[in-house]
Amino acid sequence: MTDATAVPHGGGTAPGMLATWIQAIRAPSLSAAAIPVLLGVAVAARDGFFAPGRLVLALIGAMAIQAGTNLINDYYDFKSGADSEQSLGPSMVIQRGLLTPDQVWRGGVVAFAIGAMLGLVLVYLCGWPILALGIPSVAAGYFYTASPVALAYVALGELTVFIFMGPVIVMGAYFVMALQFSATALWASIPLGFMVAGILHANNIRDIDTDLNHGKRTLATILGRTGARYELVVLDALAYASVIVAVFTRTLPWIALAVFVTLPRALDQLRIVFRETDRKKLNLALFRSVQLHMEFGLLMMLAFLIAAFMRW
Repeated sequence: MTDATAVPHGGGTAPGMLATWIQAIRAPSLSAAAIPVLLGVAVAARDGFFAPGRLVLALIGAMAIQAGTNLINDYYDFKSGADSEQSLGPSMVIQRGLLTPDQVWRGGVVAFAIGAMLGLVLVYLCGWPILALGIPSVAAGYFYTASPVALAYVALGELTVFIFMGPVIVMGAYFVMALQFSATALWASIPLGFMVAGILHANNIRDIDTDLNHGKRTLATILGRTGARYELVVLDALAYASVIVAVFTRTLPWIALAVFVTLPRALDQLRIVFRETDRKKLNLALFRSVQLHMEFGLLMMLAFLIAAFMRW
């Protein structure tokens, strides 16, 4: 981020307001919402459906809800003590004094409001199924760390992101294009759901010690470091295996097997997780997980676009 003011902060310079909010919403993480939307659109394009205006609404709406989730997550993690100045989270704007907790909470509410308003436009254009998918999505995003539910604190984080960042978004994006649901879109969403769950799990492996100290129950803290490592193996394996099953049952086009190009990235991620215990070094595994999800999703999307072009 190049935008900075000359105001000293922590021995350096504090970023400008725009850069601060980009940091606060964790802009790179918004790909976790954008990729499944684009995948759903690509599946619909292969089936002969495409509406560019509705694509823009769905893409911005999904990213706004993801941004709101990130902000509310940071607010409640700070309030609970799960995030402190020693944490290695991607935002840390509260801990560094860049934004107040109230500013972060209000920013999250505004982001959710933007996503909800765009969702209501899509409800008007596409029908009530978008409302049926949208309301639980906003609720899951807000109550991911917010009381009284706090899904991330009761070991439901991976399941939540699997459902809402996989099948719900992909199926919703397909419906926005086609005004109907599709078994193919559902199958395409499942491996992507495992991949995005892997991002969260890699994050929880990094934070296993601090989460234990603050009473935050995740699958990683329950399974222990060794068990958590093997869970990440399972998540990656299920992502690739589900593609193979879907291709051999002719639910996905055979070219979707191109996702196996990303296998070295997955193996690199796992090598780091199995070798390292230092949290700063485990940050690299988290980064690899984000890269893996993006590359895997883009290749899946490209497979459907090629299938559409070739009329397979």
